[in-house]
Order: sequence, then C-alpha cells, then structure tokens
Amino acid sequence: MAEIGGIGCGCRGVSGGNFFHPGGFSLKSCFLEQRTRRNRSFFRNVSMIPSFKRGRLTTKWSSVAGNSRIFSMDSREKSRSFVLVSSRHKKVPVFVMMPIDTFGIDASGCPIIKRLKALTVSLKALKLAGVHGVAVEVWWGIVERFCPLEFKWSLYEELFRLVSEAGLKLHVALCFHSNMHLFVGKGGISLPLWIREIGDVNKDIYYRDKNGFSNNDYLTLGVDQLPLFAGRTAVQCYEDFMLSFSTTFEPYFGNVIEEISIGLGPSGELRYPAHPSGDGRWKFPGIGEFQCHDKYMMEDLMAVASQEGKPQWGSRDPPNTGCYNSIPSGVPFFEEGHDSFLSDYGRFFLEWYSGKLICHADAILAKAADVLRRRQEEEKRSVMLVAKIGGIYWWYKTSSHPAELTAGYYNTALRDGYDPVASVLSRHGAALHIPCLDMADSETPEKYLCSPEGLLRQIHDVSKKRTIQVTGRNTSERFDEMGLRQIRANCVQPNGETVRSFTFFRMNEKIFRVENWNNFVPFIRQMSADV
Repeated sequence: MAEIGGIGCGCRGVSGGNFFHPGGFSLKSCFLEQRTRRNRSFFRNVSMIPSFKRGRLTTKWSSVAGNSRIFSMDSREKSRSFVLVSSRHKKVPVFVMMPIDTFGIDASGCPIIKRLKALTVSLKALKLAGVHGVAVEVWWGIVERFCPLEFKWSLYEELFRLVSEAGLKLHVALCFHSNMHLFVGKGGISLPLWIREIGDVNKDIYYRDKNGFSNNDYLTLGVDQLPLFAGRTAVQCYEDFMLSFSTTFEPYFGNVIEEISIGLGPSGELRYPAHPSGDGRWKFPGIGEFQCHDKYMMEDLMAVASQEGKPQWGSRDPPNTGCYNSIPSGVPFFEEGHDSFLSDYGRFFLEWYSGKLICHADAILAKAADVLRRRQEEEKRSVMLVAKIGGIYWWYKTSSHPAELTAGYYNTALRDGYDPVASVLSRHGAALHIPCLDMADSETPEKYLCSPEGLLRQIHDVSKKRTIQVTGRNTSERFDEMGLRQIRANCVQPNGETVRSFTFFRMNEKIFRVENWNNFVPFIRQMSADV
C-alpha cells in the first residue's frame, strides 16, 4: 500500500498503488464564545470560526509593516489584490518530495542521510529535467532527538547545501509527527526520544480512541497549553523549534527556501488521526472514529458542556457512531434521525471537536507567522507559509460526510467545514495545501460515494472567498500519462488560474526508470510552460 499522508486507500490509479507560552487563550472560552453567538438554525449553510477576545491573540494578527512579505492579516484588513494577482501564475513550480527513507538512524542511534552519493546525482537529474525544487521533511524527532532544547542541525545543513549547489529551491516541511507507522520493523522517524519517555509514563499526551487505543504519531492538541514537557507546553516546544530553525537557516530564506509548511497533526496535516491504517485498525473506505478520549480532551469537553448548561453532554463522545471500518448506512449518528449529527447534541459536539482543531491551527500558525516575520522584516525576499489539510474524499457525496467529521472537518451538506480553516490561514497569511490533485471521480469506487473533484472544487471556492493561495500534491504514485494529465488539469483551472505550486509525491527509484522518466520529464516541461 502506498504512502498517503498516513491514510491508506483502496482506490487505484492507472499505474497502480493503493493509496503553540501560556497567557495566550483558553480553548474553552474560545469555543463557548462561538457557541453563544451562533444561530441555532439547523439548516443555515455557514461555517463557524472561534472568536477571540481583543488584547489576546488579535494583537498578533495585525498587518506587517515595511518590506516583510509574511502577511498576518485580520479579516478586516486583508488585501484581496495581493493574493488574487499572485495566484494567477503562468507557470506551476514543481517540487519533488525527497524519498521517504532519506534519513535513517545508525547503529549508535544518531540520524544520518542515507545514500548520499546517489542522492546528489538524483538532485542534478531533477534540475536537468526542469524541476523547480525539492520538498524536505525536517523532523522534530531528528533535530531535538535526545534532550529538550538541544537542537542539532548539521544533517540539514549538509542536505540544504547539496540542494542549493544543485540549483534547486526548497519547500521545507517542519514535521512534529512521526512516520514510523509507514515502516515495517524499526524504520522511520519517531517523536523525540525525550517526548516518548514522557509518553511512556503518561499515555494521555497522545490521542486516544473510544477503546483506549493511543496513537503516538502526534501529541494530542489537549496538551497544547499544558507545561508537561520539561516545563514547556506543546506549542512552546513547536515555537522553540521554529525559532531555532529560522535562526540557523535565515541566509537561505527567499533565495533557496521558498515555502515552509508547518506540521499541524498526523502526517503534518491539520486533522485528527481518525483513520489509522498503519496498525490495521482502519482500512478504506471506513468512516473512522472520533479521537478525543485522552484525559485532557475529555476534561475540556466536560468543562465546556457544563458551561453550556448541559453537563450530560460532556461525559462521552456521541454514541452510535459505528467503528473505524463502518460505512455510513446503518450508523445512527451519521444518518438523519433524532440522535444524529443534526441534533442539538450532535451540533454541540461537532462544533467543539472541530473548534479545538481550528484553535490548534490558529495558535501554531500565529507563532510561525511571527517567527518568519521577525526574520524577514528588513528583507524584500519572501517565504510562503503553508498549512496542510487532509484529502478526505470518501463518503463526500453523503449528507453527513462522516469520514470528514471524524477527522475534524465539520463539513456536511448543510455546512462548509473548510471555510473556518481557510479563515484562520488567511488571518496568518498562509497558503492551503491539499492532496488529491491526481485524482478524478471516475477513478474512485462509485459505491463509496467518493468525490475528490468535489472536494477540490470546495477548496478552490473557499480559497477565493478567503483570498488564500492553494498548493497541493498527488495522493497516489502516478507516472502514467493519464495520471499526469489529471494532475495538470487539477493544477490549472479553466479560467487560467493555477495552484501556487505542486509537490510531486515522491522521489524514489521508480521515477528514474526509463518508461517513467519519459513521461515525467514532459510533464515537468508542461507545468513549467506558460498557461
């Protein structure tokens, strides 16, 4: 099964392959303010975004003065022309994501770059083919591996030098997750060892499902503001990492490093780990399960429910939600009955669950935008801030969109769940990165009511509404002409608008096989040509 941002899918393409320092804000008050302001009409097609008291986060949302090109915009002061003009690119820069096994751990437990000579040759070949740059995952579990605040960047200094010497640009993905679930045995990159030691004692720092199973790929957002990590909160850990990175690699900003994506969840995506394929709990096209059973999330839910005057709503997540591999039919919560997602309780829970995710993104992106702004205030060069979301396209044509609900996107036939995400990104000047750019509805199983094309249309619509740029990648491994044509069709809109950039997912030995290279090189040339 191919890697898909931690989600394995049974859809097959033509070529094959299965597929934030305390004193910030209170997530509870954030949610409750949202609740008290909402219209209780069940059928209003709106998206809710948590509101924040002035003097807290809003002080970090003002526009940036001077020559800085990192914009942190309040919704009242957005410059529509800046984004709309810059989103009409005549070309689509293509980044190729580095191999999944670029990094390894040697016998002494230290991180290394694997097959360095072969990698150097590959980078030169990509440049000759017309590739714009490469996407490199910068792992928290490599850089701050052994001790808190002990950052070791030498591995990435060497790699970035190689990329620069090859004449390529960089998309840097700051990864606060683990990818060990993608490997058999002891492969992959874990969370920092000192984080894992804390997790061995307190498993509630990770997400849990209703059966008590934890997912140690990413810290639960329930610990965002809790000083459980050598006196720091989770968001402080992320901020310190970003500060160290920007200090170390500032000379590369704008001339080599063009894009920086900030990890916001499993596989770097803003979502809950509702579809854990790596350990066998989930497989496509299951609806997944809600991930809020660590004690910190449950304590928050109970407090919010009590303040809402409904303490009985805080003892659990919704009943009758099925299991990981259920389909929507016959699962009461995802149908339209008395106890469904349309009920008062259903709306309460889904607003809380998705609202926590929005607050998580807002906190981390505020820190990221501030870090980048400080590094670029005196410079005219720019680095684009990027946030990734998951491409949950199965059961998209149902009224409840259950697989999206469990992942944290409150998106239904009656509600736009991606608008609050886009609104937060717009506030911090971040682009939205989505997978599925290789997919067509016709290539998905009709009986599972999939619509990657519908999802992409919705993302493009909210990006225009919130004036944010869109970037993306393919989900499955595609070298066939049909798949590459579909990527281009999804990257270049009929009106001539294009995505800001495209990341080809990902480099491996297959890309250099003659039959694949002969399709890949013309594809790169087409993406680099004027629309």
